[in-house]
Amino acid sequence: MSKPLKEQVAETSAWIRTLRAEVGRVIVGQEQLIERLLVGLLANGHVLLEGVPGLAKTLSVRTLAAAVQASFRRIQFTPDLLPADIVGNLIYSPQDGKYHVTQGPVFANFVLADEINRAPAKVQSALLEAMQERQVTLGGETRKLPSPFLVLATENPIDQEGTYPLPEAQVDRFMFKVILDYPSFAEERHILDRMAFTAPETIVKPVVGLDEILHTQKIVDQIHVDEKIRDYIVKLVFATRKPEEHKLDLKHFIQFGASPRATIYLTIAAKAWALLQGRDYVIPEDVKSIGPDVLRHRIILTYEAEAQSVTSDAIVKKILNAVPVP
Repeated sequence: MSKPLKEQVAETSAWIRTLRAEVGRVIVGQEQLIERLLVGLLANGHVLLEGVPGLAKTLSVRTLAAAVQASFRRIQFTPDLLPADIVGNLIYSPQDGKYHVTQGPVFANFVLADEINRAPAKVQSALLEAMQERQVTLGGETRKLPSPFLVLATENPIDQEGTYPLPEAQVDRFMFKVILDYPSFAEERHILDRMAFTAPETIVKPVVGLDEILHTQKIVDQIHVDEKIRDYIVKLVFATRKPEEHKLDLKHFIQFGASPRATIYLTIAAKAWALLQGRDYVIPEDVKSIGPDVLRHRIILTYEAEAQSVTSDAIVKKILNAVPVP
């Protein structure tokens, strides 16, 4: 007989606290980044990280992978990268006269796509099938990727020379786009004390197994979402397409609103966020907390918005304030 959901959530919260503490031994600050990575892991969604160099994006992902006993591969995206460098290749063996499959770095639980906007569209599209279908086609055969499978991509907002904009279809496949900011004075002082060594301590102990992660993903599916909150989520997404229905004068700033994938991801992410808070049900604050990271990259702005320096974050904030909370 299975345990009640509330009891399962309580047990899950225990190892999540342990995991956070272990990651916190290496990563100072960046609470939002760690939380979004955990939500992405539990909700089975990919994460796009944007921030200036040196904000511990790569270190955070590597640390989390080590703490959950997951395989980790890093791909440095460059203009000369080829699709085969990501998914793998067929290598001819003269000994037996056959082609053998060599799997690429995408065959890992955590795949860090560093500076993803430095590679051309052909290479970026090689990730599309992997991200959406969690499989790749190699040598005429479809090969399943390991589970869980998480793509964590980084892009720098500065130094745009030699970069390629991410295709909208690919951006939409990321559950979150997280904007990272500089640490506070106290956090940076803590970073100095901990990391200002020629060989800083970055060894992480594995504290949770992949089976536990997969089991928790099933618990996330059981988190209760009330009918009123489901309607609230749909209203938020619809407000990005028809803001005038909520008396918002934003139509001339929005070229395209969020896709139905936003509705799905917002619901799953809210469930995972509720579980992280130790609850077996979603409240409106869960949706509002997670909403900006799910919606910001799904609103395509008009030229007028860019000319007036109106950001998608500002639009999402107005929508969250305008749509009535159930």
